[in-house]
Amino acid sequence: MSPTATADNENTLGPMITIGLLFFIFGFVTWLNGPLITFVKLAFDLDDVNAFLVPMAFYLSYFFLALPASAVLRVTGMKRGMALGLAVMAIGAVLFGHFTTARIYGGALTGLFVIGAGLALLQTAANPYVTILGPIASAARRIAFMGICNKFAGLLAPLIFGALVLHGLDDFAERVKSAPTPEARARLLDAFAAQVYAPYMIMAALLAFLGVFILRSRLPDLQPATVNAPDAPGSKAKTIFAFPHLWLGVVGIFTYVGVEVMAADAIGVYGEGFGLPLDDTRLFTSYTLAAMLVGYLAGLALIPRIVSQERYLAISAALGVLLCLGATTTSGAISVAFIAALGFANAMMWPAIFPLAIRDLGRHTETGSALLIMAVAGGAIMPWLFALLKTHVDFQIAYAALAIPSYAFLFYFGLRGHRTT
Repeated sequence: MSPTATADNENTLGPMITIGLLFFIFGFVTWLNGPLITFVKLAFDLDDVNAFLVPMAFYLSYFFLALPASAVLRVTGMKRGMALGLAVMAIGAVLFGHFTTARIYGGALTGLFVIGAGLALLQTAANPYVTILGPIASAARRIAFMGICNKFAGLLAPLIFGALVLHGLDDFAERVKSAPTPEARARLLDAFAAQVYAPYMIMAALLAFLGVFILRSRLPDLQPATVNAPDAPGSKAKTIFAFPHLWLGVVGIFTYVGVEVMAADAIGVYGEGFGLPLDDTRLFTSYTLAAMLVGYLAGLALIPRIVSQERYLAISAALGVLLCLGATTTSGAISVAFIAALGFANAMMWPAIFPLAIRDLGRHTETGSALLIMAVAGGAIMPWLFALLKTHVDFQIAYAALAIPSYAFLFYFGLRGHRTT
């Protein structure tokens, strides 16, 4: 049986559940970055600009390693590549736990970079895998299912991390400030930093176990060059530069991930700008992720039966602009609520952009997927630019100045930029 027949005719429920578990795991790891920003600010005594090196280190790994990951996948295949990605993530978790406990910030960032490297390999395989597991027209629904797994994990991650590590932050911050000697202050911070060790060692063990599970599973090893072959005669001779919809999709992923990470990871710092207490702001990431879950459920209900994935993307981008304007023209908890609601607008963007951008790439599917994964670096650049920009202008203006143009471009991609001809 050909790979196409496999993708079209086999029951995909088993593979969907297995890949959904993968998306849950790396969702949990990814959406720890929000509370980690709050954590490292205190544990390493950092300002906002240096604390935002957390998402910088994590997401820049996608930029540097996505193309090498596509080369690795051509050798290993998608299934073994996913298992290898999990193993690399496990190594990164061990590094982060050890270096954070020792309060060596550069080492902790290295651990996050390695975790991101494993995720780059994992996502370079998993996203096109889900896309070509069935018809391309319904790919957004399959990716939306993965997004629910991912964001449900993201909803849990800040709550669990907060309960284990970040409880009583305001009281602890006061104790650190009032420590009688530098030595006493250092002991408090050492004990605080060491709280991440056990959770990250457990995470490393689970990632390694899941890698073995994937390797021994019965996941079909699909061949993208065959399953995602273009229909147009002679199109197989095209180079990767002959697909403008792919390159516009790369910009779309960059801007989308940037605004998504700002809404989820930077929302705590945004709330601090209004003087809201740390014990409240540490949970704000969960609010954004809850809104994303609702957005995914809406997408599953509406796409493609009622609205196409490209039209839904344009509607979501327009909603993003309106919510940013709402956040800019209000203050306090209401403004934060507008930022959290961006989770709803952002939810179906990746599920729409990714399949639209890799459509008809054929033998270039792995490379196109890698380029899109490289664009995840938007999650490194834009939140850091927000932290930097807000040192010069009002933080609400800084947020809107980055987010509104991004949503405007995504509106264009949903209307016209996705077209293959």
